[in-house]
Amino acid sequence: MSALQFLREKAGVLVAFVIGLSLFIFVIGDFFSGGTGQSAKARKYYEIGTIGDESLSYQDFETEVSNLVEIYKLSGNTSLDESTTESIREQTWQKMIRERILDNQYKKLGIGVSSEEVDELVLGNNPHPIVLQLFTDQQTGAFNKSVLVNFLKNTEVDETTNKYWLFFENEIVNDRLGTKYNTLVSKGLYVTSKQAEFDSGLSSSTVDFSYIVKNYSSISDSLVRIAGSDIESYYNKHKESFKKTALRDIEYVTFDVVPSEEDVKQAEDWINNARNEFMTAEDPVQYINLTADTRHVGFYVPISEVPAQLVDFVKKEDRTEVFGPYNEDGSLKIVRLLDAADRPDSVHARHILISAGQMRSLADAKETADSLLKLIKSGTSFATLAITNSDDQGSAQLGGDLGWFPEGMMVVPFNNACFSGKKGDIMTVETSFGIHIIEILAQSKTTRKYHYGVVDRKIIPGSMTNQRIYSDASQFAGASNTYEKFNQVITEKGLTKRVANDINPQQKTLPGMDSPRSLIISLFQTEKGKIVLDNNDQAVFEIGDKYVVAYCTRVTEEGIAPMKDVETDIRFQVVKEKKAEILASEFEKNGGAGKSIEDIASAMGLSVQEATQITFRSYSVPGAGVEPALIAAAAASKQGSVSGPVRGENGVYMLSVNNVAATTDQDLSMLKERLTATYQMRGSYEAYEALRKAANIVDKRYKFY
Repeated sequence: MSALQFLREKAGVLVAFVIGLSLFIFVIGDFFSGGTGQSAKARKYYEIGTIGDESLSYQDFETEVSNLVEIYKLSGNTSLDESTTESIREQTWQKMIRERILDNQYKKLGIGVSSEEVDELVLGNNPHPIVLQLFTDQQTGAFNKSVLVNFLKNTEVDETTNKYWLFFENEIVNDRLGTKYNTLVSKGLYVTSKQAEFDSGLSSSTVDFSYIVKNYSSISDSLVRIAGSDIESYYNKHKESFKKTALRDIEYVTFDVVPSEEDVKQAEDWINNARNEFMTAEDPVQYINLTADTRHVGFYVPISEVPAQLVDFVKKEDRTEVFGPYNEDGSLKIVRLLDAADRPDSVHARHILISAGQMRSLADAKETADSLLKLIKSGTSFATLAITNSDDQGSAQLGGDLGWFPEGMMVVPFNNACFSGKKGDIMTVETSFGIHIIEILAQSKTTRKYHYGVVDRKIIPGSMTNQRIYSDASQFAGASNTYEKFNQVITEKGLTKRVANDINPQQKTLPGMDSPRSLIISLFQTEKGKIVLDNNDQAVFEIGDKYVVAYCTRVTEEGIAPMKDVETDIRFQVVKEKKAEILASEFEKNGGAGKSIEDIASAMGLSVQEATQITFRSYSVPGAGVEPALIAAAAASKQGSVSGPVRGENGVYMLSVNNVAATTDQDLSMLKERLTATYQMRGSYEAYEALRKAANIVDKRYKFY
């Protein structure tokens, strides 16, 4: 087995885990030279983000992404779906941030990992978890150091394997650097005895208290007068709470690319011509696979699973007739019955899989399977051979037993061998997985089943239809060179306008469209009131089976939102504050010396409510909900006195503490240790978050993905 193949088999899943590990640890030069003119514009255009004063280019980012994609592919993942690619981009982005933030910290603090330390982490008595994961025998659970040593020797002569190993070695070093940094930060945190005493005091007693509340909703909004200065004052005091991400509003019209009557006629002509050819085809399955839009599946089905429109046709069991054409789900179809047979509903079988691929050729797999088949027929236990030889590890430990399965669950050659054979048959079958030795252990009762072939032709828009609809969209865009004309033409032509608000830069969906990412990317490079243009300055976007013309109608840049954009939210809070003042004044008027909570409640027509076993750390109050101000006031009030008014989240409160009970004394030394451990655990994460915040990271990936 080659060193690279060994690492692929051991590390296919670990690649993703290792990258995720480095992210978990830290997060729970330019392409164009400086200057002016075109080079400066190009550099700005290709800027994918900034970390502090450093600009990150799209080209550098893509290089890093490509390197990580190559590692994934070396691990055996040759095809990457969009979700995996997106995950790789995110991992790359976090890695670039980490390197630029933490590597500087490592240098300033003198933190490093020596070559001797790396050797110890790989070859020492206590190897790094990555090394243990790679070189531990999954069968025995034992770490195999000799395999590790041989593997490392192999990397000296195999460049590809060496590159793959260096990826893991780099992650080991990064993990070690992170551990040292986190330890340095966490060990610098300490809890004093006074802190422990203070923390203990927060929960040293519980209080039972009575309270009354008058909700803000009891005062009509119309009774509250708000001046412009009130709005402005609140905004200036709370600006930090009005931070917004970049947002856009968009209005757009879609032109659906749907088949024309001519397209339908062409599909009908095609399927009618195919009908005669299908009827006379000597090999109908081959004809389907060469001609139809959908490949032939090849399973037999009972009459209960035959589509309703085909039931009468298949029941006749006429193999010379062709049914159709008929329209189903936008495709024209014709059907020919290929076979009808009595077959079992389900089969109980076992198998031995001899896989074919990089480690074994198909010819070798056949030779091995033939040898095993001879042993089985000479009396050797099938189960024993399955345990020791089958490459299907899921069933091997069960002696190859697959249990009972219905028709259609296994791949076609395997399926047909099981359902065409008889109980007790032992045979070999070739599938895409390799060579199977199959033994049919049992079969259920038989039922009549049908094997039919379908030739289908999807009705799709032709090139002329596509050009015509694109022309309609282009003419609309040309006539809508202002926002006013955009709406005017929509009205004149009776088109439907769609609206999407608060679109963020990373958004991937829009109503009525599949994968509109290109439109959203362009939207964030468009000014308010302007038509959205792509990179080629074209106003018509092709998105799925639609052409789209859009206008940007609102722009909110990242940062503190303008006061006018958050005035509604501010007004709600200011009204609440004004109501709190009115209610507090009302409580004070009805309170005073010698007044009990019951007296105030009676005077104001309120009911007294009770709360028990409340501490400063309580989350909510029975009957009141989440009211931190009320909890704090109750915990700090003296027994027997009326306190308030307290301005809460839902209303204004008055309260009277009825009883204060001391809780069990805490061991201050243990509390101190626990608090220290908590602070140290949070320290490394919060230190990194503080560094991230100070770096003023700007993410502009939305411009490209």
